[in-house]
Amino acid sequence: MVSGGGTNLQALIDACESGAIPAKISGVISSKKDAYAIERAKKAGIPSIVINKKHFESQQAHEQAVIAAIESFEGQAIVLAGYMSILGSNIVNRFKIVNVHPALIPSFCGKGYYGHHVHQAVLDYGAKLSGATVHFVDEGTDTGSIIMQKSVPVLHDDTAESLGARVLEIEHEILVQSIALLCQDKLSLRGRTVIIKD
Repeated sequence: MVSGGGTNLQALIDACESGAIPAKISGVISSKKDAYAIERAKKAGIPSIVINKKHFESQQAHEQAVIAAIESFEGQAIVLAGYMSILGSNIVNRFKIVNVHPALIPSFCGKGYYGHHVHQAVLDYGAKLSGATVHFVDEGTDTGSIIMQKSVPVLHDDTAESLGARVLEIEHEILVQSIALLCQDKLSLRGRTVIIKD
């Protein structure tokens, strides 16, 4: 599920094609009709559909459309790769869902923390480290169990753009690694803790 340029989607497409992820992307759902991620899906021969929340009269109607699309793609899990909408409980409780967030959760996450806003908040706070987090999705916002994290230093002359570019590189890396583990059934939960099996 995507909303923008789709660089995380491209990392997943490339990893599936190389065999780094032992699975295939069965379909792409975009919340925006002009998201470049749709073009990436098209180039890779992956079917896509636009489902904009604003076109539905209720949250439930939107959720039903998303569920119908996932079922039509025969999807077994969902990856939120820069998807900018909150999913409701009907979807969250039905599928395994993984999200990537451009900060080290539980810092700089939750409502309002997305894209450029995250990196600017890190700089404004004066943090020395930032990074990315891949986590399971629950009914909260960025509150699900953490699968993997990786950090990058915050440099004294960073802008939101330069920091964001470094974070994006590790987003791709740990998202691919996490989805590969998920597809190999190497992730299990013990309370809130995700255990990675050898």
